[in-house]
Amino acid sequence: MLFAAGGGGDPQRHRPLLDHLEAAGCQVIAPSFDRLMPGEARPQDLLARPNGLIEALRGTEGDVTVVGHSIGGWAALCLAGATPWGRDGRPFDVPREPRVTRLVLLAPAAGWFAGPGALAGVQVPMRVYAGTADTVTPLAQIEVLRTAPGPVDLRVVPGAGHFSFMNTLPPGVQEDPAFDRVRFLDDLAAETAEFVTAR
Repeated sequence: MLFAAGGGGDPQRHRPLLDHLEAAGCQVIAPSFDRLMPGEARPQDLLARPNGLIEALRGTEGDVTVVGHSIGGWAALCLAGATPWGRDGRPFDVPREPRVTRLVLLAPAAGWFAGPGALAGVQVPMRVYAGTADTVTPLAQIEVLRTAPGPVDLRVVPGAGHFSFMNTLPPGVQEDPAFDRVRFLDDLAAETAEFVTAR
């Protein structure tokens, strides 16, 4: 199981999820990355994510499930065959990983895949989570993933924001106290382990 962190680049913010997946029998590979601000990033900055994920797989064998949060979800989609479209209105080349067999996407940065045929190459099953209170990657943006030819299980999480998928919130981020993030993250870990280990 390959984990792709969001813009902060620190998979340790998801440590309980990764521990749960390891306990379920997954070999977890979770590389760290430099901080990335997607709105300011150049194409080469963005491409460092999928390139780094492929590098992290070097020397491994077998099928790969990718779990990605935010821009990590963008990178996961690239590995699985999606083609992002840049701000200049043109598609750009991204690396692929033919061993990817399924995706779990947590509040993915899906707006890059609204261009013609952007998702045509994604044949693998996707489990996608989107929060109703997410203003970074809003549900309306994530809906585009339903156009992929592979099966898409889109799960809408009432009250969840963009960072609700992280066990350790970024500095200064406050959650709505009405949202039970602890319970949600426990359920998310169990559901993800079930999906990742399904045959």
